[in-house]
Amino acid sequence: MQLRQNLCLFPLAAALLVLGGCASPPRAPEANNIASAVPSRLSVDQANDVTLYALSLVGTPYRYGGNTPDGGFDCSGLIGYVYQSRAGLRLPRTVVQLQGEGQAVPRDQLRTGDLVVFGRGTHAGIYVGEGRFVHAPSTGGEVRLDPLDTRYWASQKVAFRRP
Repeated sequence: MQLRQNLCLFPLAAALLVLGGCASPPRAPEANNIASAVPSRLSVDQANDVTLYALSLVGTPYRYGGNTPDGGFDCSGLIGYVYQSRAGLRLPRTVVQLQGEGQAVPRDQLRTGDLVVFGRGTHAGIYVGEGRFVHAPSTGGEVRLDPLDTRYWASQKVAFRRP
């Protein structure tokens, strides 16, 4: 009889253990996790607006020294134009200067609108979430959206900055 009662309780105990694991608090969205971890001159809404505008410029032709949608963009021209247009924030014009802009951000604390700076100031873009960034890559190309984990970009030294 005792054995029979213990066997009847086993499914109930197992179910409670499984359901107990589901009671952990949900993970906060990317931007909310780090809103206060790394200081920013932009609100989360401004950073999202910067991101959406950068995405809208995908397909704009590359032009060395370019800093407008009509004339084309180079990488730092794209960044400067987007931040000035959407957040009223004037950023340095060269990638080398962007390396020191704002605060350093650990990769696991990225939010939309953060800067992605490669090498020793050789290239830069705007982080748009889900491991992707918008940038103006090279002569003959156009503004595009790329994942950071492609073979080429993953092999580059990268730093993340929050203006």
